[in-house]
Amino acid sequence: MPDLKLGKLPDRTPVKLTITITPDLQAALQAYAAEYAKAYGVEEPVAELIPAMLATFLESDRAFARRRSAPK
Repeated sequence: MPDLKLGKLPDRTPVKLTITITPDLQAALQAYAAEYAKAYGVEEPVAELIPAMLATFLESDRAFARRRSAPK
């Protein structure tokens, strides 16, 4: 085993996911992107924000985290 402090990096190969959303959700995502641009001074496409939004949501769900880390 290598004696490096940094472990082997995880797989970072992007995975493309195609979904269908409602018009209301699309409008809400566009509004969020506009608020993001106001807050940070950088316009990001909705498609770039969604992965970060999903990761933040999953990280904040404590019940999910407990179940995911429980032995199987």
